[in-house]
Amino acid sequence: MPPAALTPAEIRAAAAQLPRVPLAHLPTPLEEVPRFAERIGGGVRVFVKRDDCTGLLLGGNKARHNEFLLGDAVDQGCDMVVWGAGVQSNNCRQTAAGCAKLGLECRLYLSRGHYRTEPQGNLLLDYLVGAHVEFTDATIGPELDAFLAGKAAEFRQAGRKPYAWHRPRVVPLAAVSYTLCVAEIADQLADRGLKPDALYVSSSGATGAGVALGKALLGLDCPARLICPMHWPWHIPTALARDANDAAGRLGLPHRLTAADIDADESFVAPGYGLPSPAGREALQLLATREAILLDPVYSAKAMAGLIADVRAGKYKPGAVLVFIHTGGVPAIFADPSQVVGATV
Repeated sequence: MPPAALTPAEIRAAAAQLPRVPLAHLPTPLEEVPRFAERIGGGVRVFVKRDDCTGLLLGGNKARHNEFLLGDAVDQGCDMVVWGAGVQSNNCRQTAAGCAKLGLECRLYLSRGHYRTEPQGNLLLDYLVGAHVEFTDATIGPELDAFLAGKAAEFRQAGRKPYAWHRPRVVPLAAVSYTLCVAEIADQLADRGLKPDALYVSSSGATGAGVALGKALLGLDCPARLICPMHWPWHIPTALARDANDAAGRLGLPHRLTAADIDADESFVAPGYGLPSPAGREALQLLATREAILLDPVYSAKAMAGLIADVRAGKYKPGAVLVFIHTGGVPAIFADPSQVVGATV
């Protein structure tokens, strides 16, 4: 017999045992977008979970993550954070902001990739909140992970106490925060007498693992569509199931997932990580012009493109309730405006 479904309150009680610092504005709104829904057709109802409104330097999903990650850092007595991703990383921007609020030194090592390094978008905000930024040619994934581990080791040898990016620890901890987000969604829909027919989010990492686990914990009978923004050099459903199970273990819960429980869709990554797509541009402009809600060019825009494609393919019956978790990333719009203009809607 599978474990019994939990209530949102029971999930919150399980998470309360973990170290945590208050950083995000929670709960975030759940906003219905009827003009957008009418435009995409199918007679569905679309709700946007506004995690672009979490605060912590212009919002996004990493504010939730960092409540637990930086809570872990403070609990361990760390005096600095060693972090990294791409030049226009939303993760690094909100990590730097959390460090500023908590008085932790922040060292960011940003992978150049195809990005320019002028202080625009997220990178500008990194500088403004006092992060120490260095650029590297290490590619995002195992190579950058190893680079960050090396930097953390150097700081330890110098007598510092760094909290460093270490995938096996930080991804499950961050995933816990999105079990709580799904619990929020369940409460907000219940207040309206509704249940979700699908959840959508841009993630191939901690956020997606948390959403999949949250769905399982609550016993929701709906797909959790994880629209992947990038390809990883590993099997994404297997990795996310492992991270979700590690998160459940940290919560002291018996629920476990397999790769078959993870609905990870890599078909919207093209033309590549960090690069906009025509379908993403259409999604961005549709939501902006109908509801005045901004998506970012390559994460949330591609995820919304996935929702639109499913609706247009007739995947849902009229009246279906679709919840789109907006993971933020809006500062990236200002890094390269050419990524968000030129679509005809």
